[in-house]
Amino acid sequence: MLRADPKRMTGTEAMAQQTIHFRIEGVVQGVGFRDSLCDVARRFRVDGWVRNCSDGSIEAVARGTPAACESLLAWARRGPPAARVARIDTRPATHEEEALIGAGFRRLPTL
Repeated sequence: MLRADPKRMTGTEAMAQQTIHFRIEGVVQGVGFRDSLCDVARRFRVDGWVRNCSDGSIEAVARGTPAACESLLAWARRGPPAARVARIDTRPATHEEEALIGAGFRRLPTL
């Protein structure tokens, strides 16, 4: 599904976007999770970011249609082959987290 250019979105299309924060716990660092998540997010045309956290989890923020964000979360529940996802917590993103979103999906430095 192609998303409209955000600069040209109508009010209805802009309202159809959501921004979610999720934290992934388990064996998720050192297994290619962030790079794989970036690739999958780009396929689903989701903007956002992902980073490792010092506690061993991965944190991500995704902005896209509800269907695209749910598809990304469904993938994250499994992750790449070497990952062992134990838990994912989701919530709406804060304004500070949203401010880090650029065009596309990227890795941020470890927090």
